[in-house]
Amino acid sequence: MTRYRAAPPETLLTVPLDALTAIHDRRSGQTHLVAAPVSELLEALGDGALDAAALLARLAERFDLVDGDAAALAERLEELTTTGLVERL
Repeated sequence: MTRYRAAPPETLLTVPLDALTAIHDRRSGQTHLVAAPVSELLEALGDGALDAAALLARLAERFDLVDGDAAALAERLEELTTTGLVERL
């Protein structure tokens, strides 16, 4: 089972910009412009490491999700690993 962990919060500078969010990764020097739900995913991951199903359950609690798709969430998390904002464990 693949688990994911968000980049440490102290390494990210997050600035909301209307519908987008700028996330500057101090480790790489890259700034990412992201739309929802990226910030929400990073926040929900918190300090721990979760698999897609556990993260989906956490998101469902926070955002009243009805029919979440763990496979689609896993795909999104894999995309975020390429940016360095999420790490695969």
